[in-house]
Amino acid sequence: QVQLVESGGGLVQPGGSLRLSCAASGSIFSIYTMGWYRQAPGKQRELVATISRSGSTNYADSTKGRFTISRDDAKNTVYLHMSSLKPEDTAVYSCNADVYVLAVGLRGYWGQGTQVTVSS
Repeated sequence: QVQLVESGGGLVQPGGSLRLSCAASGSIFSIYTMGWYRQAPGKQRELVATISRSGSTNYADSTKGRFTISRDDAKNTVYLHMSSLKPEDTAVYSCNADVYVLAVGLRGYWGQGTQVTVSS
């Protein structure tokens, strides 16, 4: 019913920048909180940043000041601009969205993830 598709991952040198995008499609009535999470090998998935429908943002301490989350509701898309990247930012980044679907209600959906590798 709802699909989230991430793009923009890749290999970047330490100190570099990347912008991730996540587009939602399907039987969407409205989208509430959208967010990015990441999972490094051997570690649990962790919050990177979230943005509410009103635009309020929340960041993990490790990403504050380096990452910026934004959204374009006309495109049902959330972005993550990452700068000053460090090797420890290497992970699979996945987006999540709380989506209201008529006849289904409000539930969370996940994208398939995109790999970000920070290495020289």
